[in-house]
Amino acid sequence: MTTGRAEGVMRGAALGLVVLLFLGNALNYVDRQVLSLLKPTLEAEFGWTDGDYGHLGSSFQIAAAGVLLFVGVFVDRLGVRIAYAVAVAVWSAAGMAHALAQTVQQFVAARVILAAGESVSTPAGLKAAALYLPANERNLAIGLINTAPNIGAILTPLLIPPFALAFGWKAAFVVTGALGFFWLIGWLAVTRKLEVVGNVPERAPVAWGELLSDRRSWAVIGAKFCTDAVWWFVLFWMPDFFNREFHMGQGQLGWPIAIIFTLAALGALTSGALFPLLLGRGFNVNAARKTSMLFYALVVLGMPLALVTGSPWIAAVLIGLGLFAHQGFSTNIFGMTADIIPATRVATVIALGAFAGNLSGAGIIELAAWSLQNGHGYTPMFAICGSAYLVALAVIHLVVPRLVPAVEA
Repeated sequence: MTTGRAEGVMRGAALGLVVLLFLGNALNYVDRQVLSLLKPTLEAEFGWTDGDYGHLGSSFQIAAAGVLLFVGVFVDRLGVRIAYAVAVAVWSAAGMAHALAQTVQQFVAARVILAAGESVSTPAGLKAAALYLPANERNLAIGLINTAPNIGAILTPLLIPPFALAFGWKAAFVVTGALGFFWLIGWLAVTRKLEVVGNVPERAPVAWGELLSDRRSWAVIGAKFCTDAVWWFVLFWMPDFFNREFHMGQGQLGWPIAIIFTLAALGALTSGALFPLLLGRGFNVNAARKTSMLFYALVVLGMPLALVTGSPWIAAVLIGLGLFAHQGFSTNIFGMTADIIPATRVATVIALGAFAGNLSGAGIIELAAWSLQNGHGYTPMFAICGSAYLVALAVIHLVVPRLVPAVEA
């Protein structure tokens, strides 16, 4: 009876962990998306140019990239329970601080601190899944957790623009930032009951030489560099795309953005189910993972057609299919990392991958600002989006021709 009760507590704690990781990831994207949704209001109030807006976005990406060089070590050495709690407190306070900003420089300062806190979310979440969830449940859990950014990105455009119109843009930053402090209460309560699955330490030093000489690390880093740029481009520039191309006002932007991220959420969910389905059909880990990635890499090829349609709703569906593919592919990258990278360095490897992805994200955000200011429109960025995933899959296959679980390797 005592054993059954203990197992029940552990199962409940594991379920609570998945829920909290889901909510933490969702809040992460609520806080970072508020700025792009309020761009028309802030642009009018502060007289921003496309260049100013682009610098705000790239400063966030570069700051996050710089912090990510240390985030993996921070999480692996301090432990995911404490590291994630500290990060959420920092980014929530930074989100609220946007309400005090009056100049571009002050917004940049708030974005940099926000980036520092939010950069912990993905490495910490994946580390927690690798430590506290059994291998047979991990991929589906990662798929569910990876839908969270999309849920945040769906609800934010539907709720924040009308909220800001009713109560002001400052209130929007304060309320969304404050949500993180409520999340902290649940996190501190649930994580006290968790136990590590298997004989793996929660905290461990990082063997940098071994990590950097391991081809598996570079497969993750290369794939993130190729694909994360697409996510950051859509997250940061799509409200402007619909405003500029289809003359939609701030009050109308919510619905096409919600369509895009609803499809993105479905991509993460299908990926969480597709990989185990292929395993069940007799595919080995290597074939199942790369077949899943190829499927999503082909789906995204239609995304550039959004430039030639005259309908914002068709454009939203085409861009949404692109993010459907992105999230499906991204979930496979995370699952691949948890499978082939030893658990003691998962956070560091995924942090380095996110570092590379933030650099490419900063590049495409600045490219968009330059392209728009010089009359080239959105064409260069959509061309990059359409080809990124086939390139990423080629990188993975060339660097690691055969994916093998870390326990077998």
